[in-house]
Amino acid sequence: MATENVTVRKRPGMAAKSVRDMVLSLAAVLAAGLVIYLFIPHSGGNGVRPVTYADSLASARRAAPYPVLAPPPQSLPSGWNATAVSFDGSNPQAAVWQLQFIDANGQYVAIQQSNGSPDSVIHNATLDGQKSSATTLVNGTAWTRYQGSRYQALVLEGPKGTSVVFGTEGFAELGRFAAMLSDH
Repeated sequence: MATENVTVRKRPGMAAKSVRDMVLSLAAVLAAGLVIYLFIPHSGGNGVRPVTYADSLASARRAAPYPVLAPPPQSLPSGWNATAVSFDGSNPQAAVWQLQFIDANGQYVAIQQSNGSPDSVIHNATLDGQKSSATTLVNGTAWTRYQGSRYQALVLEGPKGTSVVFGTEGFAELGRFAAMLSDH
């Protein structure tokens, strides 16, 4: 078998052309990226997407087997935003209402209610918080304090269900939130 030596001869100036083409391609890609960045809207702000909850609240109050608690929307302090609202009445023995907020300090505060097993309701809302011997007085009613690794909570067990106010705020602020709650 014979082998043949082949010499490839490059045209003069090809290396310079390749580098120039690469630089031009890079400039075109960067220019396109800049145009996209400038003309695509940016949300800015803190990323909180407020929701309205008046209609969901009215529906939950008609369907729930317990008095549904929520702050009247017009009574919220400045800077408070509702971020999620839900009612699941698919199981009449464990209907769940939840309303979540980000307060003016950027902290998470929520109310969850259910007529299901109090232990289950408290465990789910507090992420396995531990009961404290301390209470917080809210409008003349003692709410039991729970301390979790992530949330603090105030719990009120009643004959028709369990109410849990919880979040990343301290007990004093959770108590002020609980005082805003109304069932009408």
